[in-house]
Amino acid sequence: MSTQRESIKVLSAGIFSLLLALGVARFSYTPLLPLMQQQAGLGIAEAGWLAAINYAGYLSGALIASLISDLVLKDRLYRIGMVVAILSTAVMGMSNDIVVWSLSRFFAGLSSAAAMLLGTGLILNWLIRHNHRSELGIHFSGVGLGIAGCAAVVALMNHWLDWREQWFALTAIGCLLIIPALRWLPAPDRSGVTKSGQAMHDNPPSPLFMRIFLAAYFCCGIGYVVSATFIVAIVDRLPGLSGHGTLAFLAIGLAAAPACINWDFIARRTGDLNALILAAVLQIVGILLPVVVGGLIATFFGALLFGGTFIGMVSLVLTMAGRYYPTRPAKMMGRMTLSYGTAQILAPAITGWLATSTGTYASGLYLAAGAMLAGTLLLLLLKRVEKRDAEAIVATPQACTPG
Repeated sequence: MSTQRESIKVLSAGIFSLLLALGVARFSYTPLLPLMQQQAGLGIAEAGWLAAINYAGYLSGALIASLISDLVLKDRLYRIGMVVAILSTAVMGMSNDIVVWSLSRFFAGLSSAAAMLLGTGLILNWLIRHNHRSELGIHFSGVGLGIAGCAAVVALMNHWLDWREQWFALTAIGCLLIIPALRWLPAPDRSGVTKSGQAMHDNPPSPLFMRIFLAAYFCCGIGYVVSATFIVAIVDRLPGLSGHGTLAFLAIGLAAAPACINWDFIARRTGDLNALILAAVLQIVGILLPVVVGGLIATFFGALLFGGTFIGMVSLVLTMAGRYYPTRPAKMMGRMTLSYGTAQILAPAITGWLATSTGTYASGLYLAAGAMLAGTLLLLLLKRVEKRDAEAIVATPQACTPG
């Protein structure tokens, strides 16, 4: 098999794993949320808690990923995670008990971590080892396609199926997606050199850089999760926009599908941190447009901006992890996602509480925008730290040279 054809199959395995674990198992909950509230008696606060539990599962998966170094074990857990994604989707339609739903959302979170972190780490390791660009734009298009796909499927099924039947239909789709997700990802190579014989060395950033980076990514997690979880319900409750929530979610997915590839190109020209800062500013605008401007056009433009930035930021951060730690990218990916995931547990629960107290989701969007602003300021600070660290590296050998 040619190298190019093999790389297409490996990247496709990653795309299908994200379609399954993120699109079907995780994000289908968002467009199905209004229907579950109407037909299954799911309350606003309970909806927030289910989202928080889902992110708790994702956070648990990130913790596991950060502790594992063995590539064979990562590969085994990735494959188990794909099976869990299907089972957790099926369970959602088998009961209307909040405890059962909570267990399902927790394991769906675990499976999404398996795809997002373990699968991504395995693919990035394969790309570096085979001397391909260590960029994940094509791989992460699976997230946007998963969001758009599940939104389109749910919008179509709403005409014929109730909430329970839709979960079973999504399970059937998952059974198709798992085949290439498992078959096209090759067994991991544990050697310490690339295929061309070059040694693979880690080049970690300074401790101060990592602390600020983790704090900035925590803020980005808050900015992301409020819209990602509640966008359908938010739009449906805005004046004159009832019934347009699923279309807004579809717009997010369509914008997200090519976003990572676009941000890879932007980062090549501007640098990773400048690309992250630009994406953060655009995401703030996207979050605020539905509540500050209002109306159908502003809401969909905001959805496009949000979809075109949030997954691009994740892709940039995880690509940076691979460049700092080419021999074990999932370890730093896990640490970054622990920060991101902690925000994803707290923010939905807080947003659900605020929506219950105020009767509107607008306060949650303001919370998300404020957190993104704080994260942007931290990224600007991170540029100064990166410059200082680079100057220190250059100065060190000079200081050791005899005069």
